[in-house]
Amino acid sequence: MGWLPDETGLDKCTANFVPLTPLSHLKRAADIFATREALVYGSERRTYAEYAQRVSRLASGLAGLGIKPGDVVATLLPNVAAHAEAHFGVPACGAVLNAINTRLDLDTVAYIFEHGGAKVALVDSALIELAERACYIIGGGPKLIEVPDAQAGLAASGRHRSYEELLAAGDPAYDWHMPQDEWESLALNYTSGTTGRPKGVVYHHRGAYLSTLGQPISWRMALYPRYLTIVPMFHCNAWCHIWMIPALGGTVVCLRDVTARGIYQAISVEKATHFGGAPIVLQTVVNARDDERLPFDHIVEVFTAGAPPPAAVLAAFEPLGFNVTQVYGLTETYGPATECTWHDGFDTLDANGRAAVKARTGVLMPFMEDITVTDPAMTPIARDGAALGEIMHRGNGVMKGYYKNPEATAEAFKGGYFHSGDIAFRHDDGYIKIADRAKDIIISGGENVSSVEVEGALMHHPAVALAAVVAKPDEKWGEVPCAFVELKEGRSATEAELIAFCRERLAGFKTPKLVVFHELPKTSTGKIQKFELRTLAKSL
Repeated sequence: MGWLPDETGLDKCTANFVPLTPLSHLKRAADIFATREALVYGSERRTYAEYAQRVSRLASGLAGLGIKPGDVVATLLPNVAAHAEAHFGVPACGAVLNAINTRLDLDTVAYIFEHGGAKVALVDSALIELAERACYIIGGGPKLIEVPDAQAGLAASGRHRSYEELLAAGDPAYDWHMPQDEWESLALNYTSGTTGRPKGVVYHHRGAYLSTLGQPISWRMALYPRYLTIVPMFHCNAWCHIWMIPALGGTVVCLRDVTARGIYQAISVEKATHFGGAPIVLQTVVNARDDERLPFDHIVEVFTAGAPPPAAVLAAFEPLGFNVTQVYGLTETYGPATECTWHDGFDTLDANGRAAVKARTGVLMPFMEDITVTDPAMTPIARDGAALGEIMHRGNGVMKGYYKNPEATAEAFKGGYFHSGDIAFRHDDGYIKIADRAKDIIISGGENVSSVEVEGALMHHPAVALAAVVAKPDEKWGEVPCAFVELKEGRSATEAELIAFCRERLAGFKTPKLVVFHELPKTSTGKIQKFELRTLAKSL
């Protein structure tokens, strides 16, 4: 039977066991980094002592409105200082933060208000009418607290209590409600909802805490980073980065509108050292006009995700003063869960080879237990760079489940892993490379065509700024690749030219049969909305 140790008296107690929560990072930072700059938004500057005090006032103010532990508090806010404060202030009174996508239509906002059950919503002045109309549609909804933005020239409507009034009524010495169980819910994030209603993804304190300590390892972060907010705080809570930065005594530099000028300003003037963003953000920087650029003399570390970055984009972006690490994840995995870890052996590759490696999806991050690629029978695929399967996740960085949707939760966790819906292959060194979303694979004449591969070929053309490839129904082949392309400003190309360009680089069945010059529809996080393009392709 083996040796059974005597563990008499070795029980958990308050001295040796504390539930994990990212709230602990700001409590610590308010003490040991009290005078360091914590938060920057335009002319607004907050030290850690001030940051924590405002968080306390917010938590106290919400409690004064009747918010109890377990209640939901929503936000409709861009990347402004108040949104960062809400990431701590809402859970500090025991509530669950529901950060809502600011680009959603009225009907979806109303649905989330009703489904999530928010009791209070903090709303930007530019969005207050949207929130009011959403409440009208559902015949109730949350109490609205308006957040004006002097930095953006947005004054309060005067129809609601203001954010600063709420804080003024709060207690700066309010005793934060720390979780009694790290499994308690921390955040409620709704998926993009490109097919049907969005699903509510529930995060626990434990998963967010571990993500905040795992990601600095992957990002090679030292103390005192200056983090630029490009990933929206409503998107996986900015990949948990707002909760992470206080652990490092760093500074959050808020950027309301993502523009080339704003990014260069933040890097050159505010000395931003890190940011995350979709490949379209990298493109924005690469294609910046001369009058939008500002000089800087440090390397900026960049996490990119949302779609595999084209090797051509990486090759153009990094020489400007950036080092890119591709990460991959989903709302259901607290944002990034894999990283393309750089090995010494990659240093000998030429520029194109380095860019190709950096375009890989990578390997699991330290806080995940296992990320693999399996066939439909849940058997791991061969690491041969060819066999395709679905990416599966297991570990503390996986959501609790879908809110009020046990059937979808059970389906997502079938077989003991979270099913991502992303199709990938594995290199012999174990590195994963996404081929496509399951719904984006094109099956032409019985052959699988990766839209990502075709897009990568198109992006090598010097005139192409963005490309998206979807399936177009075809009487003979079933489906054929159809490319939608945005050209760079001042550049030109013809359909025949781009098809010929791809034919030189791809097998015949992978070559687009149609190229459409068309502005690509995008989400607020820069993801291309292929479902719209698939609808358009059917009509061509």
